[in-house]
Amino acid sequence: MDGVASPMRLSYLTASEKRNFRNGVLFAFPIIIGLALFVIYPVAMSLYYSLTNYDAIRHPAFIGMRNYATLLTKDAIFARSIQNTLYMVLIALPLGMIINFAIALLLNTKIKFLAVYRTLFYLPSITPAVATAMLWLWILNPQYGLLNSILYKLGIIGPGWLSDPAWSKPSLILMGLWRGGNAILIYLAGLQDVPKELYEAAEIDGAKSLARTVHITLPMVSPVIFFNLIMGLIGYFQYFTEAYIMTYAGAGQLGGPAESTMFYATYLYQNAFMFFKMGYASAQAWILYILILLCTVLLFRTSSWVYYRGM
Repeated sequence: MDGVASPMRLSYLTASEKRNFRNGVLFAFPIIIGLALFVIYPVAMSLYYSLTNYDAIRHPAFIGMRNYATLLTKDAIFARSIQNTLYMVLIALPLGMIINFAIALLLNTKIKFLAVYRTLFYLPSITPAVATAMLWLWILNPQYGLLNSILYKLGIIGPGWLSDPAWSKPSLILMGLWRGGNAILIYLAGLQDVPKELYEAAEIDGAKSLARTVHITLPMVSPVIFFNLIMGLIGYFQYFTEAYIMTYAGAGQLGGPAESTMFYATYLYQNAFMFFKMGYASAQAWILYILILLCTVLLFRTSSWVYYRGM
């Protein structure tokens, strides 16, 4: 194999080449140790614990596939957590992608104070999630919150955003839309990369703005859309921080009200670090891994709509 030193060829290396090879291995050694200790070992132990009854105090007792069977056939909260997570994947993800893309289109135009607008839209995304959640706890408060105060002045009685099961997930979606700066920034980078010649040629042919967006902009930025789709999918399957702070820290009820915000990662956290059912939680983690893997593979298999220039 060219460029790869097989064991047989190592004996033919010069003293200088052997020294360089040894130094290279030594430099890579910390990474190899770190990978083994902090990635490979935890993953392997997680797989083992998923097959045991383990509470982090006593020695794990091997029970085979019982954790998986209980999760998939008997655990109603687990089923509810999947429903809530799919709600976010199927509603919050596409809604966020459409709104963020529309904002990126607006921020790609030539208007006054463009830099100010771009900064304003990006700032929420660099705000820590905890600070964002605390801010939105105040905004969504049904008694003295900003949102209900505005609605009241318009003659509308606002709902109990985080206390009503029908409004709890839309409240989290609303807060998530406010933090779309990173996705907007990526869309904007993709839009900046679209060749101007294509728009000029379309204008000469008489194409209107909508036609240029549909037939030029969307195909040219489809790799960026696909990237945000994959990252958003993975992110929503692991949705945790905002739900934890808004429900547990804000109201003292993890996953409430009525389990309407009990997402997959929230329930996994509850089993692992509140109930200390480590084996059970490990099985959940592996099911989550398989779910994300299958969805990602499915998206790649149906990604014929993505246009890659030069390929």
